[in-house]
Amino acid sequence: MKRWMIPFMALAFFLAAALASLWEHDQTAETIKFFPLDREAAFIEAKTSLALEGGNEPGRYALRWSAASILNRRAYLRQDVSLLFADGRLADVLSKWKTNTDAIDMEKKVRIRDSRFFQAVSFHHGELHTGENITSSQTMSSSYLYVIDSPYHPRASFRRPRTDDEREWQRVLNKATNEFLRHKADELLTHFSLSKKDYYALYLPELVAYTEQPLPGLSTAKTQTVIGRLWEGLYKSYILGIKKEDGSILSPIGSTMPLILIRKDYSRLFVLIEAKTGEKVMLVQLL
Repeated sequence: MKRWMIPFMALAFFLAAALASLWEHDQTAETIKFFPLDREAAFIEAKTSLALEGGNEPGRYALRWSAASILNRRAYLRQDVSLLFADGRLADVLSKWKTNTDAIDMEKKVRIRDSRFFQAVSFHHGELHTGENITSSQTMSSSYLYVIDSPYHPRASFRRPRTDDEREWQRVLNKATNEFLRHKADELLTHFSLSKKDYYALYLPELVAYTEQPLPGLSTAKTQTVIGRLWEGLYKSYILGIKKEDGSILSPIGSTMPLILIRKDYSRLFVLIEAKTGEKVMLVQLL
């Protein structure tokens, strides 16, 4: 049986559990569970969007963040979850579930300061019941946005730069985010004694590309199984809070963007994260 487990290595590895939530929701229903994929169920719409709100409040601005999806049939349970990253760290989480529906629509305004490179990635999920048979349907979507908030430049946002100034801001923000993530990846790999050459490595937003193509050496069906089980584990073991060995809960907010390592023999998958507190987290899944 495929499950999330704690590896026996030096020091404590902090696997999360859905025993407590950082948000006020009904925990009996708030879960993502992977079941065999339904060949007939498909998402006819799935999107994530980011936009800078108007206003001239000094030092702060509002980012409008939304995710929506429509399945081609009503589902026993529909749930979407969206993660917002700013400069390589988790800034916020959106999550919503409904029963007996085909559609989910959620939106939030996030108040932030300073120039940022925002990336949002969403997992759209449906659980379908036909008699005693339970299947699921899934897809992903993503968006990104550069926001300039500087005393030396009018507040602005863009996805694709149109001017020399915007191209320079894109370069600076990309460089800062990439160097930060590279530095944290090196620290995490060293801490857990892992060699990157043994793995296919990608960050969570990069996983969205594999909604349309298989992972190297895998079939499309097996790729979707890997993705579905990954999100099931991330939701329970990361998004709802990271439970430490002493029973306390670490918030995922402020943690580094999850680094996904898939062994090239597809025997197991690791997710490496550094919490805002500096504590290093390894999630492990057998494939």
